[in-house]
Amino acid sequence: MALFIPTYFGPISQYSEIINTDEVLFEVHDNFQKQSFRNRCYIFNTNGKQLLNIPVKHPSSSSRKQTKDTLVENATHWQDQHFKSLKTAYRNSPFFEFYVDDLANIFEKKYTYLQDINIDTFLFVSEALQISSNFKKTSSYTKVLESNDFRNLAAIKMQPKNLVKPYIQMFDDKHGFLPNLSILDLLFMEGPNAISFLEKNV
Repeated sequence: MALFIPTYFGPISQYSEIINTDEVLFEVHDNFQKQSFRNRCYIFNTNGKQLLNIPVKHPSSSSRKQTKDTLVENATHWQDQHFKSLKTAYRNSPFFEFYVDDLANIFEKKYTYLQDINIDTFLFVSEALQISSNFKKTSSYTKVLESNDFRNLAAIKMQPKNLVKPYIQMFDDKHGFLPNLSILDLLFMEGPNAISFLEKNV
């Protein structure tokens, strides 16, 4: 079992570790951190690196909100915007059409809690990669885990130096290779081969 924070179509670095564990333990009692992969991911479009950010409701008081209690701000049509951005960026990629119908379900479903979106994206990616989707949630905050603690991979500034080797990307001829994007980037480019690519390079 390994400990992770649920993320929004998490970075490749996170899934490089997820594929090596039989069961994922999701930390849901941590305090929500701004500017992390909890509510954002990065994709590759014609202009380079693009941020997809889920708007969340911030508490009116100064008290911190736990990740499990973080609410999605649905006043804007963020799901339509994200799905449109993905289609614009990847519609000509080798495997986008292979996954788009299942992906559409996430963007058509209405969510109240950020945690539920992130669990659904994890289940989608697990099925696409054909890996175990077994997971549990923490019952309280885990302060220290001696091994298999990968919560830091949810922090944008805490990414490992050794990432997967470069693979062909949609616009790498224009912008060069962009490392550690959302797992969707690798999935749309490599399809069923994505899992073997991760295994070779972890």
